Amino acid sequence: MDDHSLEEFRRRWQEELAQAQALRRRRRPEAAERRPRRPEVDPGRGEQASGYLALAQGLLEGAGRPPATRTSRGDRQDAASRSRSPPVREAPAGGEQLVDQLIRDLNEMDDVPFFDIQLPYELAINIFQYLDRKELGRCAQVSKTWKVIAEDEVLWYRLCQREGHLLESSISDYSCWKLIFQECRAREHMLRTNWKNRKGAVSELEHIPDAVLCDVHSHDGVVIAGYTSGDVRVWDTRTWDYVAPFLESEYEEDEPGMQPYVSFVRINSSLAVAAYEDGFLNIWDLKTGKYPIHRFEHDARIQALALSRDDVTIATASAFDVVMLYPNDEGYWQVAAEFEVQKLVDYLEIVPDTGRYPVAIAAAGDLVYLLKAEDSARTLHYVYGQPVTCLDVSDSQVAFGVKSLGWVYEGNKILVYSVEAERCLSKLGNALGDFTCVNFRDSPPHLMVSGNMDRRVRIHDLRTDKIALSLSAHQLGVSAVQMDDWKIVSGGEEGLVSVWDYRMNQKLWEAHSRHPVRHVAFNNHSLVTAHVPYERVVRNSDLDNFATHRRHRGLIHAYEFAVDQLALQSPLPVCRSSCDVMAAYNYDLALAFPYDSV
Repeated sequence: MDDHSLEEFRRRWQEELAQAQALRRRRRPEAAERRPRRPEVDPGRGEQASGYLALAQGLLEGAGRPPATRTSRGDRQDAASRSRSPPVREAPAGGEQLVDQLIRDLNEMDDVPFFDIQLPYELAINIFQYLDRKELGRCAQVSKTWKVIAEDEVLWYRLCQREGHLLESSISDYSCWKLIFQECRAREHMLRTNWKNRKGAVSELEHIPDAVLCDVHSHDGVVIAGYTSGDVRVWDTRTWDYVAPFLESEYEEDEPGMQPYVSFVRINSSLAVAAYEDGFLNIWDLKTGKYPIHRFEHDARIQALALSRDDVTIATASAFDVVMLYPNDEGYWQVAAEFEVQKLVDYLEIVPDTGRYPVAIAAAGDLVYLLKAEDSARTLHYVYGQPVTCLDVSDSQVAFGVKSLGWVYEGNKILVYSVEAERCLSKLGNALGDFTCVNFRDSPPHLMVSGNMDRRVRIHDLRTDKIALSLSAHQLGVSAVQMDDWKIVSGGEEGLVSVWDYRMNQKLWEAHSRHPVRHVAFNNHSLVTAHVPYERVVRNSDLDNFATHRRHRGLIHAYEFAVDQLALQSPLPVCRSSCDVMAAYNYDLALAFPYDSV
């Protein structure tokens, strides 16, 4: 670039700058007497800036540098907020210094805030509430005004609630919600790392010496188990120093071994329910004590039991009757609805969040019933000769596996029905084996995970009705499965528990026990697995032998991946165990694990 071009550019630039300053002085005659405001946008400045950028690109090409792409007003504004310098009136000596001066002057002329100073602060908060954490961080770097708005406590409190942190807290509980949000994110990252590397503690919940495990259920870290001796026991794995109590059944016969087996157990945040082989049903309130608050009797054996996760609705199926129990306003339990079905019920679930009248889904052979209180039983699905093999529900949909039989073989599938419209929405799968388990309510939106007898775990995409991922997970059929936004935990008939990172299509770690896995439940910091044996009879005279228990009676494992100072300061589980219990504990699962040595 020759000297003539530099002189021509210097002259044009000084003329344009003088015109802009004169226009600014005309529009603000009282700028010296009142608070200065940010300069307004001149309609002709866009064309001037465009010409300046074109000229700057020519200067860069002449100086041997690659041409700069045009930046948006927000980018120039960010640059202006990071470094401010008054415009230099004298032209620089070199071409590159002249371009740098050009960019600084353009930023100075186009420095117009997004919000006017007269805009109410509440309106700005309402606009910023739609931004995520990354966008709020970028907005805080624009200017001081934007920084104050982007770091408002209301915004970060709502962001914590939106991402599932401290849902039960109010905005007045903490003084700096941005710092609390960062701590929650760091804790979540640490928990995820512990899950992947198998860092944490594992506890084998204490067994009953003279009984075989029959059924296990858990809710938010609280575990309930039923045994062949008729005993029902509850553990709270969230606290280290919790003593697991026995829930009394109040049977008239107090002789040992005379009580019937426990068929099913269920638990939620307030109730514990147990069904027995003789048709009795006991209901306990976890807040009042270990004695049942209500006892209901069926004429025949209870074949299915369901307990709502959100409220106190209970559904039982015995013979060809389905009964729904619910307490009235005075607290007395009563039969809310009773239905008669055509076949024996195999699976029973309660639809959450249905309002005043409870709704249940029952699968009986090749029939699927929609059971609404204050209404008769309605057939949701029926295809002759195609029995239902698994069932799960969400707040508005129900998913169940169907086994294809007959002359026209269409493959085994999972059907998704709408509870309100009572029609089929999706047909998923087409596998050779039977679908043995499906997890719908705990899966991320538009996804569902299922297990099959062909030893594979599948992730179904409900938007495309296709299989998003298929994993060869077990040596025998899959018996239990659950997933969240990044991992899958599956259990097999051979007793293997596998943890997968399905985004990477990789197995993280596994644990093995002798008995089939009948229950898998986890959250972000804990995992509960139950190994329930097929047979409920111990063929060994030495009933107190621990090896006999491991061989025949079933196990419950509780994994804790959180690193909490309060937990580390409290007594370790091995210190609280009795001397006759030989359960193994380890605080680095990646190095050692209590394998079955029998």
